[in-house]
Amino acid sequence: MDRFAAMNVFCKVVELGSLVAAAKHLEMSTSAVSRQLAQLEALLDARLLNRSTRRISLTENGRAYYERCLLLLADLEEAEEMVGNATASPRGTLRITAPVSFGASHLAPALGEFARRHPAMKFDVQLADRPLDLVEEGLDLAIRIGRAAHQNLVARRIGNVALLTCASSDYLARHGTPQTPRELSSHACFAYAYAQEPNQWRFQRGNETVQEISFDASIGANNGTVLAELAAAGLGITRAPDFILGPLVAEGRLQTILEEWPGPPLPIYAMYPSRKHLSARVRSFVEFMEGWLARQPQ
Repeated sequence: MDRFAAMNVFCKVVELGSLVAAAKHLEMSTSAVSRQLAQLEALLDARLLNRSTRRISLTENGRAYYERCLLLLADLEEAEEMVGNATASPRGTLRITAPVSFGASHLAPALGEFARRHPAMKFDVQLADRPLDLVEEGLDLAIRIGRAAHQNLVARRIGNVALLTCASSDYLARHGTPQTPRELSSHACFAYAYAQEPNQWRFQRGNETVQEISFDASIGANNGTVLAELAAAGLGITRAPDFILGPLVAEGRLQTILEEWPGPPLPIYAMYPSRKHLSARVRSFVEFMEGWLARQPQ
């Protein structure tokens, strides 16, 4: 048995969720994939996968082995690239996740430029506002905003994003414009479900003490663009990154408020399983993304 080939088959089954999908991707028969897995489990004397008629899931041993396989296979691929003198141009498939709004406004154009520079690269993009498990989803890299705590991931800060607080002119005409954060207690404020504290906003003016405002949300949602559109419809006040609210402000559909109380910017992180075993394609894209964000006006 070719151990590296069997490890690759195992990883592909986990990533694609079935033996049939893995066999199709690897251009093998399903029976050959099943045989490779059986031989691997026999070699390790451990069950790696729980199999049922509907789905496949990792056992505890399987999850630990999968994480190590990813690192070993990435090392092997990078070593082959070095021998082939191909490290100047990364290749292979980059599997990446990012928040929905950021993915559409920033990740997509960045990937376009990166792809033009590196035509041998392929991409698998999953946009989701909730944090995805990189190992469970078979992902190489996550772009996350404002939240980096994860004991099994390396977080590299690659940029910052400003927070805006906005409402429509119609709403402000009917309810008044807050002059200080504390005045928000009498207003309809929106809660973003995946924020660390959805019902609390933090403000700071210059070197003054931070003001933390807690509220009972009139509307909550798990997508910032949805909340922005509801605010533009005159239903209340929302707070979100400038890449979400900035275009609506430019169109005149929203107005910024409390501009003297901006609060600290949110960090943008690139997150991946291990710095030691970082593949050439992940390292290259993270470095590119950091430079690309630095050139953006927002």
